[in-house]
Amino acid sequence: MRVKNNLSFVFPGQGSQGIGMLSALAGESPLIRETFTEASRILGYDLWEITQNGPEQELNRTAVTQPALLTAGVAVWRLWQSRNGPVPALLAGHSLGEYTALVCAGAIPFGEAVSLVQDRGRAMQSAVPEGSGLMAAILGLDDERVETICREAAEEQLVATANYNAPGQVVIAGHREAVERAIGLAREMGAKRAIPLSVSVPSHCALMQEAAQVFAERIEQVGFADAAIPVLQNVDAVRRKRGADIKAALVRQLYEPVRWVEIINKMKAEGIDTVVESGPGKVLTGLIKRIDRDISGFAVNDTPSLETALQEANK
Repeated sequence: MRVKNNLSFVFPGQGSQGIGMLSALAGESPLIRETFTEASRILGYDLWEITQNGPEQELNRTAVTQPALLTAGVAVWRLWQSRNGPVPALLAGHSLGEYTALVCAGAIPFGEAVSLVQDRGRAMQSAVPEGSGLMAAILGLDDERVETICREAAEEQLVATANYNAPGQVVIAGHREAVERAIGLAREMGAKRAIPLSVSVPSHCALMQEAAQVFAERIEQVGFADAAIPVLQNVDAVRRKRGADIKAALVRQLYEPVRWVEIINKMKAEGIDTVVESGPGKVLTGLIKRIDRDISGFAVNDTPSLETALQEANK
């Protein structure tokens, strides 16, 4: 196995899903459908059918979205391997994508991970009554100002930073009314945009602590191996080798912010200059460009993008 020390793979989280995702790749390679068929057997329903034909509301349910994105990311990774693509020196995933990274690193068997993230999604969905939580993207303000806005908007409720996605791009989460107050304050303070997000649960904030307690028991049932490829984890951009340490960080990830900027900066410091995004969409590739323009990003979700990324990675 040929490891490229300047290459990293990243895997997207919720928000990157869409009806028809990976359909072009599936037409070229049976590996894509085979991976979804494997996941469907575990889930007890046809995951590929939902990703291709919806309904969209069903695909966007957290308990469905999470296994769908995990399966998509693993499917592209398997295709990369089948084409003898070089092994990346580092892996990372955004939120749910961290589980995809850990599967590809050899830390969690794929089948175990599909079942695990389905239960993770259910725990998250159950923790907060539908409609009572909200997430929003704040664009054009620095991290400290967004943190101040959250403190001022909270009042007797909760609103906090959830994703540090890029300079000038922070996602907040919490009680609906508190997030709405924060949106108003952000606009008053000159944010370029402050927009609610179409997600069904307020992730990566203290409202998920109940879900974390439930999930902590569930994750203990899964045997984690040592990661064969280092994975930078969301909570602190630290790589962990032991399965028990990885699990503890995954539980914290439910109620602590995703530190994506720190992860990409850590990659750059370790010599990464080429990043492949494995899965539907190109959200992470766009964020990486905003964090560091010297890093080349390639989103692989169809045959032309796969060929381009392979060519670059093999240079």
